[in-house]
Amino acid sequence: MKILVDADACPVKEIVVRMAKARGVPVIMVIDTSHELEDGYSKVITVDKGIDSADYAVAGLASRDDIVVTQDYGLAAMALAKGAKAINQDGLIYTDSNIDQLLTRRYVGQKLRRGGIRTKGPKKRTKWDDERFESSFGRMLAE
Repeated sequence: MKILVDADACPVKEIVVRMAKARGVPVIMVIDTSHELEDGYSKVITVDKGIDSADYAVAGLASRDDIVVTQDYGLAAMALAKGAKAINQDGLIYTDSNIDQLLTRRYVGQKLRRGGIRTKGPKKRTKWDDERFESSFGRMLAE
């Protein structure tokens, strides 16, 4: 098992590293060229800046029983198709049961925005969000 992180805008990188390091699980952080990252534990892979370039790199590295940390539903779907587990930064564990609904919601939101309708952005991150992530992520590591 390894942990793959879509790390460009991931707010839980430190939690991932701390928990993975305590269990001796390798971590690979994937970023694009507009970011820099060095945490002393993770292997960092830098990809060209481009639409979904980090997502495709993570998907290409994922294999059965890996854990993928991403807020992107498309990447989560690709990870699940490869037999990997996937979780978002708020502790939502992506499953075969919820991914289709999430992808549909994303599609509808994109269609509304293209039509000129404004949608709400993400809410401000709280300590509770970090606690939910840590709890869900811990359960995934223990499986």
